[in-house]
Amino acid sequence: MTLIVEKYGGTSVGSVERINAVAQNVANSVKSGDRLVVVVSAMSGETNRLIGLAKEVCEQPCPREMDVLTSTGEQVTIALLSLALQQIGISACSYTGYQIPIRTDSVHGKARIEHIDADRVHADLDNGNVVVVAGFQGISEENKITTLGRGGSDTTAVAMAVALHADECRIFTDVDGVYTADPRMVMDARRLESITFEEILELSGAGAKVIQIRAVEFAGKYNVPLRVLSSFEPGPGTLITYEDKNMEQPLISGITVVENEAKITVRGVPDKPGIAYSILGPISAADINVDMIVQNIGTDGLTDFTFTINQEDLQKSMDLLEPVVKELKAETVVGDTNLAKISAVGVGMRSHAGIATAMFRALSEKGINIQMISTSEIKISVTIDKEYTELAVRTLHKAFGLEQIGANR
Repeated sequence: MTLIVEKYGGTSVGSVERINAVAQNVANSVKSGDRLVVVVSAMSGETNRLIGLAKEVCEQPCPREMDVLTSTGEQVTIALLSLALQQIGISACSYTGYQIPIRTDSVHGKARIEHIDADRVHADLDNGNVVVVAGFQGISEENKITTLGRGGSDTTAVAMAVALHADECRIFTDVDGVYTADPRMVMDARRLESITFEEILELSGAGAKVIQIRAVEFAGKYNVPLRVLSSFEPGPGTLITYEDKNMEQPLISGITVVENEAKITVRGVPDKPGIAYSILGPISAADINVDMIVQNIGTDGLTDFTFTINQEDLQKSMDLLEPVVKELKAETVVGDTNLAKISAVGVGMRSHAGIATAMFRALSEKGINIQMISTSEIKISVTIDKEYTELAVRTLHKAFGLEQIGANR
């Protein structure tokens, strides 16, 4: 019998009606002969509600108690889904993260899974049960409840699939797969029938929000096939797996956009060794992620140093750089939020030259100025003025012929 791990996100279990619909979907899989472990998130909006309650009580809630609080959302969902399954004649039992147990490190709010003892789950599966598992949570070696961070239920599902040696991990969400671009921006966006782990990692890192990036890393490390599907309508979804060396890969698989980036430029910096560390050291020490970096060619012993971060970190970063600017005797530091990052991703870049040239030419023909550029083996990213975001995405989608690949929506 095929062993499947299915994960349902907050919108998929956002109401009693939706939970009943998920129960019916699970029942159909059971009737087809699959053995099922189902991982669920809290009902849509519940985690935010719990966080809001905590902040009404305390301005800076203790991380340990926040984990205790926010983990309760999933506990509600697993019980309701198990009851819904039992109501339609499917034997089911629920488990919290610490009942399994899912062992994590001790970092509250963003714990990492270290080990899963799957014996209890295997026993229940052998007895014909559907096992319903709370996502997002675990327990440390000190027996303290921990949570895995936002989107952590995806990681729970993949980790359970690894521990159980499952045949496939299915991520059910409110979209029916991975698209060549955001369908809200591009009418001709197509659903991809399959995509590689490398591509989905780059797409997720470049703005696509279909699946949590940690879950993809986990699945890629342990070679667990992932499939992204919709819980609202039937369909094959998108399979995420390793690259098939026997198949010709498309040049580009997707275009993504990040609109919440900010740019910081430190102007008139002395052009000398160690300048990058002097500027980025305090940023890194504050756990602020830096994305793209550009240092101009020095003139008269001075240069400009530019990097991008998340908009939420802009003011904090500017404050951190004030003493740095004084110490370096730089001219000034300037922040800018009027930009977007556009990325083209595809494993076909490995074997085809001229992708960057085609990308730059297409943007140039539309009068879109490129501010910064970064590349990897299978990704090219540029920053542009935010007002040109949708035009840039549609232009590149057409330039690379993405409306001709994938499947119909």
